[in-house]
Amino acid sequence: MAKKAVATFSGDKSEKRNVVKCIRMVKSERTGAYMFQEEFVPTDKVKEYFAK
Repeated sequence: MAKKAVATFSGDKSEKRNVVKCIRMVKSERTGAYMFQEEFVPTDKVKEYFAK
């Protein structure tokens, strides 16, 4: 029976709960196509991330 591999974030467990994965759609200047930018952001900095 195969074992299941589980990916985890490094660091303190209490710190993990304060992070959110934000995905933003950005238009490329060179090609004009849309790309998705993914980033882990602290929950209190989410509004600043999307205001860029």
